[in-house]
Amino acid sequence: MKKVSVEKALAELSRGVEEILPGEDLVNLLKEDRPLRIKAGFDPTAPDLHLGHVVLLNKLRQFQELGHEVLFLIGDFTGMIGDPTGKSATRPPLTRDQVAANARTYEEQIYKILDPSRTTVMFNSSWMGEMSAADLVALAAKHTVARMLERDDFSKRYREGKAIAIHEFLYPLIQGYDSVAMRADVELGGTDQKFNLLVGRELQKGYGQNPQVIMTLPILEGLDGVQKMSKSLNNYIGITDPADEMFGKVMSISDDLMWRYYDLLSFRALADIEALRREIVEGANPRDAKMALAEEIVDRFHGAGVGAESLRAFVDRFARGKLPDDLPEYEIAVGEEGMPVANVLKEAGLVTSTSEALRLIRQRAVRFDGDREENERRVIFASAESVAVQVGKRKAARLWLVEKKSS
Repeated sequence: MKKVSVEKALAELSRGVEEILPGEDLVNLLKEDRPLRIKAGFDPTAPDLHLGHVVLLNKLRQFQELGHEVLFLIGDFTGMIGDPTGKSATRPPLTRDQVAANARTYEEQIYKILDPSRTTVMFNSSWMGEMSAADLVALAAKHTVARMLERDDFSKRYREGKAIAIHEFLYPLIQGYDSVAMRADVELGGTDQKFNLLVGRELQKGYGQNPQVIMTLPILEGLDGVQKMSKSLNNYIGITDPADEMFGKVMSISDDLMWRYYDLLSFRALADIEALRREIVEGANPRDAKMALAEEIVDRFHGAGVGAESLRAFVDRFARGKLPDDLPEYEIAVGEEGMPVANVLKEAGLVTSTSEALRLIRQRAVRFDGDREENERRVIFASAESVAVQVGKRKAARLWLVEKKSS
């Protein structure tokens, strides 16, 4: 084990953490001078991990660097229930094949962060699949409906008369029982998982074990700066994204959100981050701090030096107004009356909606052949010449607008 004082270990492990419950129990565990069993569970509901997951994975890696053992739980059984946390309606369960496929990709991706020699990958189907109906009834008897309705999402749905399926009550019970089966000393989860983590403590007591310490970590906002990072919301940065795309996505976040990403994702010393903040207050360009963050994140997932390459490519393409020669090309058919510019951008897949296109034009973030487009009512007609269109700092394409053939 890495020989550091309990005080120093606690300071490292507390960075960026929302809550440690109970804090004194973690201190006592660290004093035991043995490898602790650190649990974190992931439902394989989507095939790719993103930077929102990395917040928790980084903390697991910190535990490993202090000599502790990470139990990486893939909830292949609970994934077929669907985590109801924060949901206003019952989630459709995944099929066994979907869960299995997603779980395989998780195993491939986690070692970009975790130390394989100190990681044990576990699947909760290995014990839940063996549980009989009588065992499940006995487990359900260890918790009450009243306690379940203390959860905000359940109580809100109950008050509003929205359906709560019985199997949804099983989810926190099974997640809690995972801690019993794994004999976890510490469990990590997002702030939205606090209720489920506490259930694990209670069940461990009921099965005669020492209750785990729980650590909750903040939820990382996605690229929009509002909703939590999620692939379904398309506001995510995947850890398998190509290097240049990853760099560009980081550069697209707001200056305010940049500090949130520094706090939760960067390995820089807190003093260094505070120094960057002071430099910007004193007049430095926030873009430079954002580039440093993007370079660090790309290096983390693609190897040392790759971030610098992505930085050069980004500067060449966007900061200097130079677009790459190999832009993706799209052909768009327009009628004799032409097509509104917002519709052209949507048809090209450069925006998700015409309202987004109009917003970006008003923000002066759209260029046609290098010229800023400021007329949101412009109508574009068919032409024999292509046009290079740039939207924001990350999206660009070459468009061929051809005349729509009459039917």
